[in-house]
Amino acid sequence: MNDINFFFEAIQSGEKDRVEVLLKLHPELVNAKDARGFTPLIFASYFDKKDVVETLLDFNAEIDATDSSGNTALIGVAFKGNTDLATLLIKKGADVNAKNSLGITPLIFAAMYNQTGMVVLLLKHEADVTQKDNQGKTVLDYAKEKGFEAIVDLLK
Repeated sequence: MNDINFFFEAIQSGEKDRVEVLLKLHPELVNAKDARGFTPLIFASYFDKKDVVETLLDFNAEIDATDSSGNTALIGVAFKGNTDLATLLIKKGADVNAKNSLGITPLIFAAMYNQTGMVVLLLKHEADVTQKDNQGKTVLDYAKEKGFEAIVDLLK
């Protein structure tokens, strides 16, 4: 398929049926990257398109594929706080301790953006609170720095 943009437009607009048809015709699209380095799974996750995410996973999308910044779908979902989508990704095997190119994990992003429900979910699935980013900061460092006391309490 020459125009990958057509596929990514279907993903962004949440057209599950069109995505499925395109994947049946062009299965190689399931892990293709757009011009910015996003995979379909990362893109669908970012736009909260759970039906499309499920379809992509049914077509064996690589769960921990990364974009050009090293973000996985779960890392992208963590800062937005969509726990339903995060739960789906985790159940399908997403690495809760994945790190992007800055060393940021899903747990660190969740704490940075005050996503308490996401922090609870990630901790429940054994996210490592001791991991440090490339600046040497832990999730607790970020929560304290931002003054997110509920998250600080969860991490202690």
